[in-house]
Amino acid sequence: MTEPFEIKLPGLDCGICGYSTCAALEAQLQDRPDLLKRCIALSADAMTVQSASVQVSSRIEGQCGTCPVDPQNAKTKASTWRDSLDREFDFYLERFPEDPGPREIILPHNPMLTRELDIHPGDILIGRPLGLSCGCPVSHCGIAMQVDQRTGVMTWCITGPLTPRQHGYKDLGYYTAEAYEGLISESRCEIKIGMRYFFQPRTCMLQWRHSGLVNYINRTAGGLQVRVEGLWIG
Repeated sequence: MTEPFEIKLPGLDCGICGYSTCAALEAQLQDRPDLLKRCIALSADAMTVQSASVQVSSRIEGQCGTCPVDPQNAKTKASTWRDSLDREFDFYLERFPEDPGPREIILPHNPMLTRELDIHPGDILIGRPLGLSCGCPVSHCGIAMQVDQRTGVMTWCITGPLTPRQHGYKDLGYYTAEAYEGLISESRCEIKIGMRYFFQPRTCMLQWRHSGLVNYINRTAGGLQVRVEGLWIG
């Protein structure tokens, strides 16, 4: 038997591998090392699995929830305040610790779908933000948290694709991203209500900056609780 080799999972929790977290994938690797090939964040060389025994090191937190970052360089990377396209931004938007993922307020392009699909809190949903409000090329999966069937507006928490694959889902099709809600624990400037900022959601798979108007601020022990509206990417 060949010697075990060490591989570092990126800690993205992107769900593309079919597991909701990197820790969940890690738990399966000792018995099924071939699963490592599902991790698209690793290089082609790292995805070559030849051993039946895999030793996985502790997770590395990506600064923007996507690419792996050396912990020794994490502070340096954060201080540059630039996204993956080398554009400056002002703060990171974190999810609330009690939520399963980032909180987003959305409106289906056909608001009647909220009633036609009989969406209620706890339902598993998929959809893609389209148009000037966001225009993200990545389809989103999530869990409905609050639903207004009269207007069609709902709040959901974005998660990975594993839950829809396992339990089914309701398909919203295209939707408009109306607002984000979350916490600011890192910023390079003072955050003021009524101001528009460039920001980066911590778990953005693309590491792209977003822009939005901060129209609600509440100081908490975990950081500034904010609501950001008028969203667009770039």
